[in-house]
Amino acid sequence: MAEENTPVEKQFSIQKIYTKDMSFETPNSPAIFTDKWEPAVDFNLGTNVTPLENSLFEITLSTTITVKCGDKTAYLVEVNQAGIFTLSGFTDQEMGPMVGSFCPNILFPYAREAVTDLVTKGGFPQLLLAPVNFDALYAQHLQQLQQQAPGTETIN
Repeated sequence: MAEENTPVEKQFSIQKIYTKDMSFETPNSPAIFTDKWEPAVDFNLGTNVTPLENSLFEITLSTTITVKCGDKTAYLVEVNQAGIFTLSGFTDQEMGPMVGSFCPNILFPYAREAVTDLVTKGGFPQLLLAPVNFDALYAQHLQQLQQQAPGTETIN
């Protein structure tokens, strides 16, 4: 009976971090290189969680950056940075922030580096992505879920 009351030990570990997919497009080259460089940057982030087996989860952080000069697209960069994480012993309330904030925060520096390398190798000025507050993004996501379904309590 004492075993039933024993708290489950929380376990977190990084099994693997890898680039799942990446692309770089310059649809208006070489003409874009002769235009005045006044870029407008559109930056989008997303995450995807895929449960695997034995408390393993694949978390994928998707970054998409579109840079335009006027009405012309200078370049489009997409990087899907993924990781396989062991997550066990966490409650449902704890799992949401782990997969929605903690793990993406680990993956972001890898995605940022890949974006910077692709842009520079594409012949454009270096693009350094600012740090992202994944805790705030996750809280915003929860708030949006609550607004979509008023009167329900969200634990994700």
